[in-house]
Amino acid sequence: MPKKIGIFGGTFDPPHLGHLIVAQEVRDKLKLDRIFFIPASLPPHKKKVRISEAFHRLRMVQLATQDNPNFKVLDLELKREGHSYTVDTLKALRKRYPQAQFFLILGLDNLNHIHTWKKPEEIFKLSKVVFITRPGTTLNKTSKWLNYSRLLDVKEIDISSTDIRERIKKDKPIKYLVPEKVLQYIQRHNLYK
Repeated sequence: MPKKIGIFGGTFDPPHLGHLIVAQEVRDKLKLDRIFFIPASLPPHKKKVRISEAFHRLRMVQLATQDNPNFKVLDLELKREGHSYTVDTLKALRKRYPQAQFFLILGLDNLNHIHTWKKPEEIFKLSKVVFITRPGTTLNKTSKWLNYSRLLDVKEIDISSTDIRERIKKDKPIKYLVPEKVLQYIQRHNLYK
């Protein structure tokens, strides 16, 4: 049973090489046993963004991660009704893995609004929160959450799911932005057109 587990949530619409590189870097730097990729069902902070159907996003994350034995995909947020709240996911994981130490992996941009999340204090009690740098994001040095978290510099890969979706709509190539199996899945299911 893994003892140190990274929790990497997101809409993964679609998952891209930046996600995989960040996950591997965090795993290596923090010496984690495993990274759990957890696709979100209905992220409460993305109300105006239309996301693809859950089964497509789940399958793409499975395809993107299947060659790495240290990556595991969990569908617990997709099985839950309603919004995907991080605190609820961490509680469910704590029940499933009572001996594990959790490391919640978040982009640095989340530091600026984590106070608006459901029960942020509890999130910091249930896991060690690791904020990773992202291209173009500035550090909010006044955030009280900075004292209870860790900053981690990782390779800055400027790839975004939003940009990938836009490229597909404009018939631009995405070949070197997503894993080959994800590209094939997107093409086979005519996603993001």
